[in-house]
Amino acid sequence: MRGQFAILRQRTFRHLFLAQAVSWLGTAIAPVALAFAILGRPGGTATDLGLVAACSGGALVASLLAGGVLADRFARYRVMVGSDLVAFAAQGAVAGLFIAGTAPLGVIAALAAVGGAAGGISYPCLRGLVPQVVDGPQVQSANALIQLAQNSTRLLGASVSGILVVGVGAGWGLAFDSVTFLLSAALVLTSGAPRVTPVAAAEDTHAAAESATILADLRDGWREVRSRQWLWVCIAEFTVVNLCWSPSVQVLGPVVARQHYGGALAWSVIVTAQAIGLVGGSLLAMRLRPAFPLLFATLSTFAFLPPFFLLAFHAPVWLTAISMLGIGVAIDVYEVLWVTTMQENIPADKISRVASWDALGAFVLGPVGLVIVGPLAGALGLERTLIGAGCLIALSTLGALATPSVRRLPARPQPVADAVVPAPAASPGVPDCA
Repeated sequence: MRGQFAILRQRTFRHLFLAQAVSWLGTAIAPVALAFAILGRPGGTATDLGLVAACSGGALVASLLAGGVLADRFARYRVMVGSDLVAFAAQGAVAGLFIAGTAPLGVIAALAAVGGAAGGISYPCLRGLVPQVVDGPQVQSANALIQLAQNSTRLLGASVSGILVVGVGAGWGLAFDSVTFLLSAALVLTSGAPRVTPVAAAEDTHAAAESATILADLRDGWREVRSRQWLWVCIAEFTVVNLCWSPSVQVLGPVVARQHYGGALAWSVIVTAQAIGLVGGSLLAMRLRPAFPLLFATLSTFAFLPPFFLLAFHAPVWLTAISMLGIGVAIDVYEVLWVTTMQENIPADKISRVASWDALGAFVLGPVGLVIVGPLAGALGLERTLIGAGCLIALSTLGALATPSVRRLPARPQPVADAVVPAPAASPGVPDCA
């Protein structure tokens, strides 16, 4: 296990690792703080919360393709710094409005959209930077360490979020989140990450010349997705998973907690259990080397199912928390195996565009779910809505398992030759965080 941590000795990776840890500490607090800030407004409802979450998620989805193009055209660290600064400003404004006690829903939704767009720009950068700066055999360990940084701080944030909301107020929790984006920007800016642009670094100069326009870049990324059945099938699976999962956790979960579990503290216990599972999943993913990584990852998706049914039937908090711990392990194992598989099979000068198409497909229906989940639960009831969501996830997972290329894609001992772009000599010590 100690060998897996050796890349932390490199200065660039250390800075990027810490940037993600700091940012995710605030991000872990933000959903609980935002949920109870909105539900605590006069007349605040699940529909209000879903609308704000949908604006954030919708803007993230809308900006993903642009983020993929920017990440493959410009030095990725610069794009990451810019997105962090935008997120700092947007979340700081949201926090200020709640602290001042004047938080119009329309303004909050608009600011949430700005923050979501910043996240959409940043996401493909993070996916592309790992194979650019980490040696092939270290890619999976680097991905797992990045997830460990995020999840360890997510655990800390989740464990204190309820106390923070109850103790000092939801607005101050959001203010803390905004400051973490500023610190993350400073760490990335001083990381010494490669200044070379991915397209300029690509060995295939013809492909670089072809990629002369934004539309050409997007078409090129789409061709990479379309040419790999395992890639678009797994994206389609998670289109359904995220349609069901995000609304259930971000909207219906806090509503169930408020009605049946006593409020924010109980929900904090449940999300803390998930965060513990995420940390365990990161540590497990460092060691896992399945012969067929997508088969293993897809099977792990079945762990998503129990929380839907336990929340629907108002199971005890401790049992719901255990199920969320299991889903945390599954999420992180899937994430590391999935990202590593993409990085091993897709050229580094195209990985950010492919990652943006991946995220677009996976998240595109998430905002739709967030908008409709409140009215749907009002019409069908919380219980039926949660059960229906769980059944849809089960069907999507069975569909992915029925695809031969998902079951049979073998692991590679290291990325293909053109999937690794060495860091320039002027940038010593390099790994990433995603």
